[in-house]
Amino acid sequence: MSVNLAALKVMIVDDSNTIRRTAETILSKAGCEVVTAIDGFDSLAKIVDVVPDVIFVDIMMPRLDGYQTCALIKNNNEFKHTPVIMLSSKDGLFDKAKGRIVGADEYLTKPFSKNELFEVLERIVATQETEDSPVQG
Repeated sequence: MSVNLAALKVMIVDDSNTIRRTAETILSKAGCEVVTAIDGFDSLAKIVDVVPDVIFVDIMMPRLDGYQTCALIKNNNEFKHTPVIMLSSKDGLFDKAKGRIVGADEYLTKPFSKNELFEVLERIVATQETEDSPVQG
């Protein structure tokens, strides 16, 4: 890892206990503070208290799916700049396009490797650092 992920606050929203626990274990070992949610409603209830730096959202969930969850996050003034990474077992162009339409910043196909998880986080962190740096000139 070239980017320091320590102290990064990450929320994992997935109805699969296996995916939540796997991502939580990997990210916690990297120094991230991890909060999990079992579905979109659970994430919306926790997001205000947690204020995550990055949110991973599964697309296929009961009650409130990932697209709806992402759209609600991105339509909230307080969280619209929080990066959202869509998680899906489908790697289709349609799914990626729909994710972009609702405001997703990245797309990660399940099952994902530790390296793939870190790569997407490094891109997000690098993008945020670029956007946060002062403009020279």
